[in-house]
Amino acid sequence: PIEDVVRRLAVAGFMALGPDAIWPLGGYPTVDKYGAEADEKAGEMQRTLDDGKLVEDFVAAGEFMLKHPQSTGKLGAVGFCFGGGVVNQLAVRMPQLVAGVPFYGAAPAVADVPKIKAALLLNFAEQDPNILKAWPDYEAALKANNVKYEAFIYPKTYHGFHNDTTPRYD
Repeated sequence: PIEDVVRRLAVAGFMALGPDAIWPLGGYPTVDKYGAEADEKAGEMQRTLDDGKLVEDFVAAGEFMLKHPQSTGKLGAVGFCFGGGVVNQLAVRMPQLVAGVPFYGAAPAVADVPKIKAALLLNFAEQDPNILKAWPDYEAALKANNVKYEAFIYPKTYHGFHNDTTPRYD
């Protein structure tokens, strides 16, 4: 699914990169190899990695894109699940980020919100209590710090609703 999102961004005229956070462990598990358990296997693999290192790898990917000869100098990021949390971290860590679109991603620490310069388009699933529990404090911090954002909580959806390879797709 991520490859398809990257492809669609490229077709729309954007320079696009889709880093695979679990590449060091052999890459994202395929449905061909793991069947319906591919996403669960990916979660198991990801939990063995150092989250701090993963974020640093994505910061490096963003810096690579900004330095690329075809770069416009504007950086945007889209992420899903763990990647949605990474988008929130990139917003905190990279003042060059102009737009972030996290889907059901973990919120950054409220104390870090003043560092956000990017406009955000936040997407949440109504049936996702683990992610939604942080939203009221995150939203209050965004407002208090005049961060430009729009947020949507999609009714009757579950975490992972964008992934069209799972039953959660909606």
